[in-house]
Parts: sequence; structure tokens; C-alpha cells
Amino acid sequence: MKDQASVIRETDGEARKLARTLLRSARYAAIAVIDPETGFPFSSRVLLGTDIDGTPVILVSGLSAHTRALDADSRASLLTGEPGKGDPLAYARLTTQCLAEPVDRDSPVHARIRARFLDRHAKAKLYIDFPDFRFFRLVPQSASMNGGFGRAYILTGDDLTIRSEANETLAARSEQIVRELLVSHPQLARETALALKGPDNADWRICGVDCAGFDVISGDSLLRHEFEEVAQDAEYVYLRMSNMKYAIPEI
Repeated sequence: MKDQASVIRETDGEARKLARTLLRSARYAAIAVIDPETGFPFSSRVLLGTDIDGTPVILVSGLSAHTRALDADSRASLLTGEPGKGDPLAYARLTTQCLAEPVDRDSPVHARIRARFLDRHAKAKLYIDFPDFRFFRLVPQSASMNGGFGRAYILTGDDLTIRSEANETLAARSEQIVRELLVSHPQLARETALALKGPDNADWRICGVDCAGFDVISGDSLLRHEFEEVAQDAEYVYLRMSNMKYAIPEI
């Protein structure tokens, strides 16, 4: 008998970009953990943010079942990717296997993650500082992506994280960069949304910047623009964002 042909395609640059976008543009995700009492998988829904290196971040209550599960076993799996009209299986989705790292409330990392998370989820301000709420960084270990029928890929954790010496520098300068850009390009968020085929009648704003791209948000809609390459300095980020006006589609 001949071996059955593998359904897994070779992971190329286009696949990596799609996977990163599916993960970094998600405002929420389905999370699967291991119930410490029964050993059965347990799934729930969580709000999703990203740290400066692209690592997914969740804010959870200590009273929730998935928080207790992560305290007992750090392994978790995230499902991201939204269906549209028609067959939901025809749309791209990404399953990311992660290891959960609790974030110390008194650390500089916590302050950075808190600010980035609120930029995406403004309503979380109502409870983000409650004593029983805390952040986990979900560090990607591997991932499986279905980009639609016949488009299956396997990715590594490195495929989904941002490896740049400029991460920390950009984290400190991102708000300043956005302020400076909006002085010279006040329509930058709208122009980005149009380039990404977002609606023109929405009130878009920039809600996150990193060395691999930036996000714009309007209400519950979040769009991600990925740079052609990962920036190794903050000046590249500024340049790529300021050039978004040239990416507006012809109307």
C-alpha cells in the first residue's frame, strides 16, 4: 500500500503571517485547560490581549475554573479565528498550545500588560484592579492552523512570537510614537482600516503597537496590520506606520 499523502502543507511566510494575524487580532478566544480534579479537558472563553513580544495575554479571576486549572497545570490551548457567512469550517482558525506564566502584579511587565490590555478592552477598567484578578502570559509552544479547506499547517512557538532587540525600547516609546504620528497623520487609524478592508464609517483608533505591526480598533472590531519584516529599531516602526497612507485601496 502507498502511504497516504500528508494533508499538512509546508509552512511558508504567507502561512506564518496568517497565523500571527489570527492570534494577534483576536479580542477573545476559546481556552482549553486540564481540570485538576477530573483530568478532563475544560473549555471556556477569555478576553485576549498581547504583550510587546506578541505573547497572548489573558485577564482572569481567581474564582474561575480555568484559573484554578492553570495554577495546577500550566498547559493550555487557545482557539482563535472568526467564521463568517456560510460554512464556518471554510474560515481560517488557529489552535495554539501554550504554557501559562502568571504575571507578578508589582512587576514592570504587569504595568505594561495592563496598559496594552485596557487599550483593547476599555470596559475591563471596571474590574482589572480587583484583588482576585490577575494576568497570565500564554507563551506559544506550537500551533496548528487550518487556513480553510485543504490548507493545514503546523507552526512553532517561534513562528508566533516577536523576536526583536527593540521590544523593550518600543514598549517604552510606543505611546510617544503614536502621538507624533497622529500630529502629522491624524487619519492614520482610518487609513489603516481602509487598507485592511474595514468599514469607512467607523471611528477607528490605534490600540497597540509592537515590532511586528500595529492594531486599530472601533467598537468590537479589531484589525491587525503586520509589517513586511520585524522591526529591529523604533524608527522602522515609525516609518512603516507613517507609510500606511500609500496602502489605501483605490475607491
